[in-house]
Amino acid sequence: MIVHRPAVTAVLAAAALVFAAGCSSGDDEPDRAESPPKRDGTSQSPTGRAGADAPPEKGSAKVTRTLTTGLKSPWGLAALPDGDLLVSSRDEGTITRIDGKSGKKTQLGSVPGVSPGGEGGLMGLALSPTYASDHFVYAYFTTESDNRIARMLYDEKKPEGEQLGAPDTVFKGIPKGQIHNGGRIAFGPDKMLYAGAGETGDTDLAQDKKSLGGKILRLTPDGEPAPGNPFGDSPVYSFGHRNVQGLAWDEQKRLWASEFGQDTWDELNEIESGGNYGWPEVEGKEDKEDKEGFRDPVAQWKTSEASPSGVAYAEGSVWMAGLRGERLWRIPVRGVEGEPEPQAFLKGEYGRLRTVLAAGGDKLWLVTSETDSRGTPEKGDDKILEVRVR
Repeated sequence: MIVHRPAVTAVLAAAALVFAAGCSSGDDEPDRAESPPKRDGTSQSPTGRAGADAPPEKGSAKVTRTLTTGLKSPWGLAALPDGDLLVSSRDEGTITRIDGKSGKKTQLGSVPGVSPGGEGGLMGLALSPTYASDHFVYAYFTTESDNRIARMLYDEKKPEGEQLGAPDTVFKGIPKGQIHNGGRIAFGPDKMLYAGAGETGDTDLAQDKKSLGGKILRLTPDGEPAPGNPFGDSPVYSFGHRNVQGLAWDEQKRLWASEFGQDTWDELNEIESGGNYGWPEVEGKEDKEDKEGFRDPVAQWKTSEASPSGVAYAEGSVWMAGLRGERLWRIPVRGVEGEPEPQAFLKGEYGRLRTVLAAGGDKLWLVTSETDSRGTPEKGDDKILEVRVR
């Protein structure tokens, strides 16, 4: 059921650590009421986050302006060195530049070979770690046969609509489906390329280390398995995932990933090399103490409260965009003892939220997702919002 968002501001108090991601978007899953786990501050978290300066117990998130409107099925977001943004359209297969001050839109061009359908299409974007010299834009997209990653030369001196060079495929063969295509890509502090790959609804893929489905992959910029990967000459970095659509690192170089659950729990995970995150054997923290080798999430949510897509790190917290949940979650992770206690902001004010990107200091960019076929578009959708957080 699609719930039309209210026009009035709603501020959500500290919220449950609970929420299951239903189907790929979580839109059709039942609301299972559970008591949220509490942080007692007496024991160190299993992830070892004690010792640093913790962020405030209670945070804040305030939309300071709407940068641009009228975007169609926006998905990936990348920041250019001058502060402008690149945004992908999942269904139209295009990349657009957004002026970081005025919000003016300039289309770079279409990405050849994109085959949109269901949850597939043109998804994650990332800039080369040597963008200043090579001007490569990386994109994760669905074709007729697979999901793949390609890089394209961006030449802003060419005419609008003709600024993208031909795609150079650096990695292919990621399973595709109508659902669970993953799609988020990001370069880590190690300058390696990480990609969230979904299991396409075929749950067996997630535990099969020989499959690329249901994994987080780690690659060199040229698309080879990165040195130091846990399973030899394999691109697989972690496994047992259902559908990862958010990747972000903190100042300690820890990787955080959001993940859609099915019937029980959505998750925020701290990713470790070689880690098995349990799908489809378990979701969330339920019964994991009886399942050897599976890693617990740091936080979990009910389906109605999240369906998480993008994540970003700022001001000592992970910030997570919720689709069905229609809210922005704050999960404090720096210097936190015990289990972090998430807070939710912007509940229902802007509809479905797809992508969040750190913009330096206390600033985030936040992308709405009302035109993705599961929302209820209103005038101006979709938007990129500037948000100040603490």
